[in-house]
Amino acid sequence: MSEADVENGDHVGLLAQKPNPGLKFDKKLSETERSTREIRTVAFANQRKEIKFNLNPGRNKLHTRSISQSSTDSYSSPSYTGSSSDEDEVNPRDKNQRNSKGSTDFCVKNIDNAAFGRREIEIAEQEMPGLIALRRRAENDKPLSGAKIIGCTHITAQTAVLVETLAALGASVRWAACNIYSTQNEVAAALAEAGFSIYAWKGETEEDFWWCIDKCINSEGWQPNMILDDGGDATHLMLKRYPAMFNMIKGIVEESVTGVHRLYQLSKSGKLTVPAMNVNDSVTKTKFDNLYSCRESILDALKRTTDVMFGGKQVIICGYGEVGKGCASALKGLGCNVLVAEIDPICALQACMDGFRVTRLEEVVKNIDILITCTGNKNVVTRNHMDKMKTGCIVCNMGHSNTEIDVGSLRTPDLTWEKVRSQVDHIIWPDGKRIILLAEGRLVNLSCSSVPSFVVSITSATQALALIELYNAPQGRYKQDVYLLPKKMDEYVASLHLPTFDAHLTELTDEQAKYLGLNKTGPFKPNYYRY
Repeated sequence: MSEADVENGDHVGLLAQKPNPGLKFDKKLSETERSTREIRTVAFANQRKEIKFNLNPGRNKLHTRSISQSSTDSYSSPSYTGSSSDEDEVNPRDKNQRNSKGSTDFCVKNIDNAAFGRREIEIAEQEMPGLIALRRRAENDKPLSGAKIIGCTHITAQTAVLVETLAALGASVRWAACNIYSTQNEVAAALAEAGFSIYAWKGETEEDFWWCIDKCINSEGWQPNMILDDGGDATHLMLKRYPAMFNMIKGIVEESVTGVHRLYQLSKSGKLTVPAMNVNDSVTKTKFDNLYSCRESILDALKRTTDVMFGGKQVIICGYGEVGKGCASALKGLGCNVLVAEIDPICALQACMDGFRVTRLEEVVKNIDILITCTGNKNVVTRNHMDKMKTGCIVCNMGHSNTEIDVGSLRTPDLTWEKVRSQVDHIIWPDGKRIILLAEGRLVNLSCSSVPSFVVSITSATQALALIELYNAPQGRYKQDVYLLPKKMDEYVASLHLPTFDAHLTELTDEQAKYLGLNKTGPFKPNYYRY
């Protein structure tokens, strides 16, 4: 049944075969006779229906959407993946594609999959109430009218909701992917069909990656004035190749640890000539996307790629920030023995108080079953560490950058790479030992699974408000530096999502507000408050 194309019905009952009258089953079948056995039927116990199963030997191409297929072909969400063809192997840069309106200002895997991507976007919208509420409240005012935004983020169904929200608020956008594996091809096609300039597909080469970003930045008759970045690649490419254009930018919004770190480096060196907003350290990002989202998506990614049984596994989390906290909590809840490696004594003490043993990676690496990096640093896991790992150890990264695991050190003649499924590689040592590397060390949850749309709604609404704030701020409010989102906006984003839970806030009386020294409508906490 695993190789069957199900054409009708819901549950399998009694299996009966309708034999071909010309076949004799008391003798060995010839290849010709075997090929004529095309059909079996399934009779339902509670329905008079039949299902036809294709039993042609060697054929294993599913033509319907399936969980098993999406888990190996497109991890970002349950995605449409049709039968393979030679066309699928062609680099999108070599294709001449047009959408239904005749536009060619895009480069995606296959524009013909737009309808399937539109379905994914509609599903995501249902779980993104805050972002949709923001769209409805602000679309008449068009607060981003005249904004020309370069976007470089993961391109998923949730991102598409953000892109269409920015357009509804008046912005013109061009979009590339910040990760070569996280793009949902059908969603990119749907956005291209809707008229957006999308340059991204899953499985880009490094050259393709930079080409796509450059195509978004350098477009005839269109000059960007805002950047929405995830990782800092669009920011740095524009600064390096188009410095004059970079100096005309009104503001940068960055959502990742890696990208924020790079912005602070630019600021420190005096190269940041435009204001930037650090969304990653806003409360609505750190406490919801980094913590709650990672808590769910790490389990999804590991289960989809490896089918691992979590109970009793020895796991080490490198980095106990919000992402590390989410991963550790999730794995502990499923019976893993979780260890933590940490450089910061405060985070290390938090890990100890949460019941985790804090240790050095090199002291325990030979006994580890699953290793997860969550630091935003480089070379956290080195070749020396991996040489000491036991066979079957799963190695993956939950930080943005692909530098946390020294994957380059594994590309040597003495090691063999064996691709066992999409985004899963076995690295085999000469003695037969093998480790399991996920997504080639890139962000595993967006490369190999999905993230909750509701949490992405919180982050996306925060990004949209940051863009609105920077774009409309009077000259002089923000200087050439990195800023946090104003507390009032954090609270507004949270309030947009409370109706989903039928949550009702208690209101301060005038006397209470005066006693606390607060405005009755907020902000309710000072910027230094830690939630």
